[in-house]
Amino acid sequence: MIVVTAPTGNIGGQVVRDLLDAGAPVRVVVRDPARLAPEVAGRVEIVRGSHGDPAVVAEAFAGADAVFWLVPADPRAATLDAAYSGFARPAIESFAGRGVGRVVGISALGRGTAVAGRAGHVTATLAMDDLIAATGVPYRALTMPSFMDNTVRQVQPIKAQGAFYGPYLPDRPAPTVATRDIAAVAARLLLDDGWTGFGEVPVLGPADLSYDEMAAIITDVLGRPVRYQQIPGEAYKANMMKAGMSDAIAQGLLDMALAKDNGLDHGVTRTPETSTPTTFRQWCTDVLTPALGELSRPGR
Repeated sequence: MIVVTAPTGNIGGQVVRDLLDAGAPVRVVVRDPARLAPEVAGRVEIVRGSHGDPAVVAEAFAGADAVFWLVPADPRAATLDAAYSGFARPAIESFAGRGVGRVVGISALGRGTAVAGRAGHVTATLAMDDLIAATGVPYRALTMPSFMDNTVRQVQPIKAQGAFYGPYLPDRPAPTVATRDIAAVAARLLLDDGWTGFGEVPVLGPADLSYDEMAAIITDVLGRPVRYQQIPGEAYKANMMKAGMSDAIAQGLLDMALAKDNGLDHGVTRTPETSTPTTFRQWCTDVLTPALGELSRPGR
């Protein structure tokens, strides 16, 4: 039995489908089962509740051969430690106590870089990884750069203004990866019972791109001008807080962005093993273009 947390999220939902396609038995932990895709709901065991709840994870992890672990950081958390390690502590205790065979988790690049200790959400994620690894459960932390799919959050300004925004430098190339490729790597490791110990698995995408280069690709795919606009860090943080995030979570996002601009994602060399197939151009064709079309539907 393979347990998947956050199964209605972008990555978790794709992990579930990949596992079901492989014929694996799947149990999901979900607050609202109605949010499961109809083609998924009837094919999985369901444990209702939060995977930050001790009783829920005790039930969900019983007899689990493997667990897919993803923390959906609470945007209103008082501290980053509470959002990651605090949320994970019941599960961490259950990994060992329930005899879970292996864990595959969503993490981030940056360990060993000069800025890893002041990288906001990344720093908190790496600390959580250390707690999981300390239990002795076999653990693979998938370490990623920024996701291509984050661009979907900006379909409104892309559609209305021909622009997308962020605190990142416009001309600094960095790795970026599609969530479907992350899910594929996660599913492969969850299905493989031949590994032990702790290790990080970089998932880097096929190429480094600057935000200006991404804007040029979006422009080419959509057939109309789209530009990237860097915004000041404090304005970025203020926008996140206006959207409902706590000061700690918003500051963590800004600190992570500043660390990325200072080399956080450049500590691992891309190899055939760490590269993934989906290019940003292909992702724009397959994901961004339909998202923009969905936005144009009546009632949107």
